[in-house]
Amino acid sequence: MHNNGKDKGKRTVRLIEKQYKDFQEKLGIEFENEKLLKQAFTHSSYVNEHRRKPNEDNERLEFLGDAVLELTVSHFLFLKYPMMSEGELTKLRAAIVCEPSLVAFANELSFGKLVLLGKGEEMTGGRERPALLADVFEAFIGALYLDKGFDTVVKFLEKVVFPKINSGVFSHVMDFKSQLQELVQRDGTGLIEYKILQEKGPAHNREFVSRVLMNGIELGTGTGRSKKEAEQHAAEMALKVLRK
Repeated sequence: MHNNGKDKGKRTVRLIEKQYKDFQEKLGIEFENEKLLKQAFTHSSYVNEHRRKPNEDNERLEFLGDAVLELTVSHFLFLKYPMMSEGELTKLRAAIVCEPSLVAFANELSFGKLVLLGKGEEMTGGRERPALLADVFEAFIGALYLDKGFDTVVKFLEKVVFPKINSGVFSHVMDFKSQLQELVQRDGTGLIEYKILQEKGPAHNREFVSRVLMNGIELGTGTGRSKKEAEQHAAEMALKVLRK
């Protein structure tokens, strides 16, 4: 009987090894130090149960990854939005690195499957726990930074996070009207005004169409559930036109 347990343990280890190997292949990243990768996915409950040293869990990597993520995202936003004020950049960064966003990134890459958990944590659904998944994402960033450096972290984020910023997933926290106003004032080129072109749909499901004009010339149109939202989308379009 005793041997059965050992064999089962070996099989589990082999399965885990294979999962980490497949995971690296999928990402196109090969860790020099695989211990770091495993540590990123090791929850404190696993360490406690297997009587390992407390520093073998992912908490220290999470601490580092949190800072690396803030820096890489800040760097990207700083270059991408030259018109954006410090307050707006801070608000946008906060939306990108908040727990729900990190959980979405982690789920997209099936991070939950790779986490090493204690039995109790496993039984209470730890794999799906948002805080746990967000921590694992940060810990992975920390491990990647230590193993491969800043540039590799940026390359990873270029696949996973930055496209979402580019496609407007976080645009609900961005104030495009202020950016447009700032751009126009800086160049001293003219006067911005918004006009609602259309209101359609029933009262509970209104849709507004707005256009933004500079010196009477249309720069963009936008639709939204409220006048404000429609104007924001029109301003976003205008910014794209002006930046070209």
